[in-house]
Formats: sequence, structure tokens, C-alpha cells
Amino acid sequence: MKKYNIGVMGATGAVGQEMIKVLGEREFPVGELRCLASERSEGKVLSTPFGDVKVARTCETAFDGLDIVLGASENDIAEAMAPHIKAAGAVFVDNSSAFRLDPEVPLVVPEINPEDVEWNSGIISNPNCTTIISLVAINAINRLSEIEGIYASSYQATSGAGAAGPKEMYDQSAAILKAREEGGKGNSYGADIDPKVFQYQIAYNVIPQIGGFGENLYSSEEMKLQNEGRKIMHQPELRVSCTCVRVPVERSHAVSINVITKERLSLDDVRKAVSEAPGARLYDEPDEKIYPMPLLTSNQDIVFVGRIRRDLVNDNGINLWCCGDQVRKGAATNAVQIAELLIK
Repeated sequence: MKKYNIGVMGATGAVGQEMIKVLGEREFPVGELRCLASERSEGKVLSTPFGDVKVARTCETAFDGLDIVLGASENDIAEAMAPHIKAAGAVFVDNSSAFRLDPEVPLVVPEINPEDVEWNSGIISNPNCTTIISLVAINAINRLSEIEGIYASSYQATSGAGAAGPKEMYDQSAAILKAREEGGKGNSYGADIDPKVFQYQIAYNVIPQIGGFGENLYSSEEMKLQNEGRKIMHQPELRVSCTCVRVPVERSHAVSINVITKERLSLDDVRKAVSEAPGARLYDEPDEKIYPMPLLTSNQDIVFVGRIRRDLVNDNGINLWCCGDQVRKGAATNAVQIAELLIK
């Protein structure tokens, strides 16, 4: 089997580490694995499924000899390095948002639009994590009858903000419990809470803001489901109204979705379609208390879909609830799946 030289940019971060793990799990034919990170991590040795690898500094000359570069870095680094990756002859599969809405760059969820990989000119974008999880859950419904509108509310885990997110949640929780035991009063029992990752205390709280607010009063995170969904599903008129909420969960995002389809669909047809959809699992026995939850869906790649029911306001509406691991399928695994499409 032909082997490919793979670079992982941002290799020491949570998503970069997960990309390396997934490459091993899926037995990707790796010849050389090149781990790239900031100057701060240069020289660090990472234990990988392909042996110990010394971290190299991300720079203009770091990509020579690579076939594919998986990007897990911030927008500014992705934008700065993209021309050099292309010049080296590699394809850049980028997890940042830098190129997602660029009309010259494919935005791909392999279960939905794998054919778009074919028209890449050296860069392929990985969608937002909530977009991936939501679209994998509803794609089967869209194939039954085109979705014209979506109402969604996402409940996003702290790890979506990076490794520091869960640490802040657990540190705050420990401080609050200690203050409570010592007889403190107030919502946080007098604990010294100094949020740094999130705008407010996240332990025992939810925060209805992810990203900055725009002129329409929707946050940047909330607009991604519409803007990216239109491109991935090839439906430029798709309308989405979304609310994104940070919740005190370590891993795996949950999304409540109401879809409005052109035709009225039967629930049996919807359940059958979801049960057969690639990347999705029907997990829907409400009488038995069987429905998706973050605890069930963490550390794996399938989007669980349940609570399927008819909307009580719109005759063509279907409501559902889905959960998926935003670090894996919402980021690392989706990127590796794109790389798999490239070598087929």
C-alpha cells in the first residue's frame, strides 16, 4: 500500500493530538508523520501510534515533502501558512474557520458532500463542530424532502473552548464546593471565581453566548450553522435561526433541532432514514429513557439522534435531539476522513 507523508499543524493541542490518535485508529497509511507546533513546543517529543516524533516549529519551510497537512491551528496561522503548504505540493485540510466561506475552497462533511473534495485547489476546509454534528443528524431527512428552514439550540461542552475550558469548569466547581463546606453564602458560596476562558462562571451555570454578537444580534457561532450549512448542502436559500449556549459539560455537544421540510414526512420514514444514514445512529426509545446524551457520545465518532417527534406548530416540522463528540467527529475525525477521500 502506498504511504503518505502527513503533517499535523498544531500537533500539541487537543485537536492536533486527537488527529494523530485518529490517524492511528483508522490505520491511515502514514509514511512520515511530521508534528508541527509553535516555537514554544519545538523539540518536544510526542508518543504517537507511528512512534516517537520530535515536534518541529511551524514555519514557511516546514512542509517540504509532505502530501497532506492537517491543520489544528488558529486562523492567523492557517492563513499565513496556507500559501507555503500549497507551494510545497501538499493539500491543506484546515480545521480553522479561515477559509470555510471562501467560494474557491471546498467545505466538506464526507457523509454529505464527499464529491466536493475533487475540486480543491490545495485547501479543503473542515466545518464548525456544531455544523458537522447537526448536519450529519439531519442529512437523511434532507434527502427525503429538502429542508427549507432550521430552528436550533446548541448546548456546547467546555472542551469546545480548548483544553483550558474543562479545567476552568472543574477548578471553579472545586472552589465552590470547598466554600460551601466552609459555610459561605451566595450563588457561589463566597468562592473566589475569576473566569478567564469564559465570560462568566461556567460551573453550575450556562452562558448564552459563544462568539461575538453581530448587527443582527446573533453570535458568530450561531451564524455558522446557516452559512456553512448552505455551502455543504448546496442549498443557498437555507434559513437557520440558532442559539448557542455553553454548558458545564466536559465533552460532546448536544443540539436541539427543528427542521421544516418541503413535504410532510412520516415519522416512520424519518426514523428509518436516520437509522440508515452514514455517521448517524438512531437512539430513540423514549419510553425506555433511551435518548442521546453527551456521556454516551464522547470519545467516539457517531452522531446519536433521538427524541424524534412531529412539530406541534408547523405541519411540515420535525423535532429531534442529537449529540456528538465535537473534538472527534466535530473536528479531528472529520479532517482525517477528508484525508481518506484524498487518497482514494
